[in-house]
Amino acid sequence: MSSVSFRRLEKSYGSLRIVKGIDLEIADREFVVLVGPSGCGKSTTLRMLAGLESISGGEIRIGEKVVNKLPPRERDIAMVFQDYALYPHKTVYENMAFSLKVRGVAADEIKARITQAAEMLGIGQLLERRPSQLSGGQRQRVAMGRAIVRRPQVFLFDEPLSNLDAKLRGQVRTEIKRLHQAIGTTIIYVTHDQVEAMTLADRIVILKGGEIEQVGTPDEVYNSPASIFVGGFIGSPAMNFAKGVVQSGEIVFDGGEHLPLHRNGAGKANGLEGREVVVGIRPEHFVSAGEGQPLSGRVQVVEPLGSDTLIHFALGSATLTARVAPEMRPQPGEILSIGVDPSRIHLFDAATERALN
Repeated sequence: MSSVSFRRLEKSYGSLRIVKGIDLEIADREFVVLVGPSGCGKSTTLRMLAGLESISGGEIRIGEKVVNKLPPRERDIAMVFQDYALYPHKTVYENMAFSLKVRGVAADEIKARITQAAEMLGIGQLLERRPSQLSGGQRQRVAMGRAIVRRPQVFLFDEPLSNLDAKLRGQVRTEIKRLHQAIGTTIIYVTHDQVEAMTLADRIVILKGGEIEQVGTPDEVYNSPASIFVGGFIGSPAMNFAKGVVQSGEIVFDGGEHLPLHRNGAGKANGLEGREVVVGIRPEHFVSAGEGQPLSGRVQVVEPLGSDTLIHFALGSATLTARVAPEMRPQPGEILSIGVDPSRIHLFDAATERALN
């Protein structure tokens, strides 16, 4: 078990920079999730750490050792891929044992490690089957078991749940979190799914265009997004955004609606008077019309979900989504009056798209 360090890490293909000088420290036993849209550099970063991609600049350390030029087999890492990468002609037991046999581990020790990992993952009854006889979720458990038996310093997961259906994703996600609690090894996990990131991570690293946009705990990136990009990426449904101007301590939207600015005093005192801003409001932070500050907008779409209802409504030129109680069912076309707690809104600069703190 060990820490991992990226220092000014770069990856380029010719003139195209994919990873642009990443600095990141990952503590021993920490569960860190790299998350972002396709093409942001997250899988490339993981593959450089694994030794499957060369680096173009910077430094990677595992523990105190610089591993830039070490081949994958000497880095003491284990990787779980999206496509399982199991040998189709070998049984589950043989798949899990293969890397240990190559390393010359004694047969008794191999059996003990596989038995322990199979019990942990609930696949003990599958050891004599071949991959073609397994479901997608079972294959992913085998791939995880193959990594566990190696007892590496660092586990790497590259979008391991992407090929599973929604129910299986939830089950295997729970097993991965339970695995980390049981073995305590450093885990670096890549995904494009913000739900996986929020539920699994000790810390989340949000990447955009090959650079780190924000690093923080799930609570930090949810409650204090550093930019419009982070606010819109983290949370489901996504954060709402509406443009406005700060005038006399209020935010005035383009449709005429307004909200008081509760940011350590009036907007003018904070140097925000006259500034164009983007207001971020999470769907779940709307309240009933009798609470908070009122906003009005014309209902466009209503989505009843059983446990709650999503209401999409127009606020000037913006369309906002409110998550409300299930019994609230306005009709499309009617005017919705809804409340907002001003202390829960987020302000971003309209030009830079960075948070105004």
